[in-house]
Amino acid sequence: MNLLEYIGRRLLALIPTLIGISFISFLLINSAPGGPVEQALQRMRFGGGEGSASSAVSSRNDSAVTDEVIQSLKRQYGFNKPLITRYGIWLGKLVRFDFGESFNYHRKVTELIVEKFPVSLLFGLTSFLLTYLICIPLGIYKALYHGTKFDLFTSASIFIAYSIPGFLLAILLIVYVGPNGFDLFPIQGLKSELADTMPFFERVWDRIHHAILPLTCYCIGGFASLTVLMKNSLLEEIKKDYVRTARAKGLDENTVVFKHVLRNALMPIATGIGSFLGVFFAGSLLLETVFNLDGIGLLSYNSVMQRDYNVIMGLLTIQTFIFLLGNLFSDLLYVFLDPRVDFSSAG
Repeated sequence: MNLLEYIGRRLLALIPTLIGISFISFLLINSAPGGPVEQALQRMRFGGGEGSASSAVSSRNDSAVTDEVIQSLKRQYGFNKPLITRYGIWLGKLVRFDFGESFNYHRKVTELIVEKFPVSLLFGLTSFLLTYLICIPLGIYKALYHGTKFDLFTSASIFIAYSIPGFLLAILLIVYVGPNGFDLFPIQGLKSELADTMPFFERVWDRIHHAILPLTCYCIGGFASLTVLMKNSLLEEIKKDYVRTARAKGLDENTVVFKHVLRNALMPIATGIGSFLGVFFAGSLLLETVFNLDGIGLLSYNSVMQRDYNVIMGLLTIQTFIFLLGNLFSDLLYVFLDPRVDFSSAG
């Protein structure tokens, strides 16, 4: 089996995997108490309105909520059909990339996700690039100068940073470098109120200026693990026999490290790098709340708390698909890092 056939088989395998995960998710989500029908009934009992159904309800006591009203609400939200039938309808819409309408926002789920997408893309993609562009060279340098003052100082620094939760760091930054401290950075939103009236380069700098604090909090947690992984992987490779053989042949140290050792040392990094596709839906509820960012994290939290089933399923399905593609991408990286990988026996 060649590489293209392997990719084709893996892509085909995504379909039943995605269907299985989505069905289990659909079953669990729709089995949770406090769904849209229950919430509508509660609003009606406490004086809220629910369209035509509320006209049949007396606000004096719970007995006024008749079976007819309940059935009307179930038809309105599509809960009057068996679970399997509802899943089949949902799956049919999925083929058209239609996740239905949000019960809470009363808008198309795809519109909501697209609206929150820029925030997640900005911080997810930027934090991913910064983390890998900084941590891989730093890990290599720490391995080459293992035990030196630089190695000890950077190790202490990144582990101190790793021990500080992102949301706590956000609060500290807001207190000390925000408007009530040294007033170095803005602490709310992605742009200034008058950003749209600024010249282009000022508008770009305004966005960057607003993004520095939340971006720092997004990145800080991943520095330690990736740097240490890169360092340890390189140190382990340097101890192997083929490295001693290369040195015995008279090859200079840079050639040994960067031509022979580094490719093998990057193999553990390749395992997790496929998760970069997940940056398109990166979100952090706490950070988005602290910095007043309206992104995927906040949308996910609100949807779960309000039992907005269609939004939850939309987010879960897209994130699952991205995760599966990321795993495939990680596997393909092995081909470029290790030409000895053979797909003839792959399932």
